[in-house]
Amino acid sequence: MSADAIKLLKPRVFDKSKWMQLPRVVVIGHDVLSQIPAVSEDLKLGSSALLVSGKGTMGLAGEKVRDILSASCDVTPFMAEEISVSVIKECEKAARGMDFLLGVGGGRVIDTAKIVSYNLNLPFISVPTAASHDGIASARASVPMAEGHSSLEAEPPIAIVADTGIIASAPHRLLAAGCADVISNYTAILDWELAHRIKGEPVSEYAIALSKMTAEILVKDAHLIKPHQEQSAWLVTKALVSSGVAMSIAGSSRPASGGEHKFSHALDRLAPGKALHGESCGIGTIISMYLHGGDWRGIRASLKSIGAPTTPAEVGIEDAVAVEALLMAKTIRPERFTILDMGLTRESAGNLIQMLYRE
Repeated sequence: MSADAIKLLKPRVFDKSKWMQLPRVVVIGHDVLSQIPAVSEDLKLGSSALLVSGKGTMGLAGEKVRDILSASCDVTPFMAEEISVSVIKECEKAARGMDFLLGVGGGRVIDTAKIVSYNLNLPFISVPTAASHDGIASARASVPMAEGHSSLEAEPPIAIVADTGIIASAPHRLLAAGCADVISNYTAILDWELAHRIKGEPVSEYAIALSKMTAEILVKDAHLIKPHQEQSAWLVTKALVSSGVAMSIAGSSRPASGGEHKFSHALDRLAPGKALHGESCGIGTIISMYLHGGDWRGIRASLKSIGAPTTPAEVGIEDAVAVEALLMAKTIRPERFTILDMGLTRESAGNLIQMLYRE
């Protein structure tokens, strides 16, 4: 047998290796902040921590976390009133020399801690005070820039400690937005599969299955999502964590971010401060599901059931602005192909917005 033939018979080396960073400890339930010292000790995080919180959330939960953890750890508070490049730099300066971080608050606080954790290679514990989006568990962070919000690679939490009593006490609008963010996984994975068929983009069947199952559970249990109920907080927080894990498995936000998220980011630029992230994603999900030929009415009914908006008017956005957002969506992360990148005209975009109001 010739040397060339031997080379042809040599088996290929199979290499699909990649890093998957997942939370190592997840604690969700009533009055679980008291378990933070045990979590820290179990993970051997160290004896000094920077506690990142906000003005409102410091009094709501941050002070309690500081008091609980201070018995076994030196805790230094840092107030992050907003998320910005300057605040992140200040937080990095405060975190130098610390063993780990805690993000106690909403999305801006946790994203700040997440980015600092990533930049300084320090572990951090996510302690959400609301369940408004899947950032409580993901490895992505949203930072406002001059041109709009930018999604950055960050550090996923090494642990999540979510007190359902605190989360249930938050305004129901936040919980409903979190639900809508998870339900948007439905169209995110449809867009991912579309990109696979048209552009040859690789997909992860495991990440798709987990993301879809998470959305399906919330749609099925939409009638259980009620204001200020701990069971509702528990259901939504578990779903948000599961969605974050799906992104970690995929190595990107693809299982939870498609055209509906590009629409949301476009609205952030055109009508900043009007809609919560999850709210605009929910509206975008109805539109994307219609374009995919799926059960858009069922998605809309579920969103209405949980108290999430289903039209631009419900969040104070004019229909004409929503039309512009649909047309702008293809310019947001153009490398991420979705159903909204397939040539919407102004007329068809207008018809899609009007579709939202149909009974």
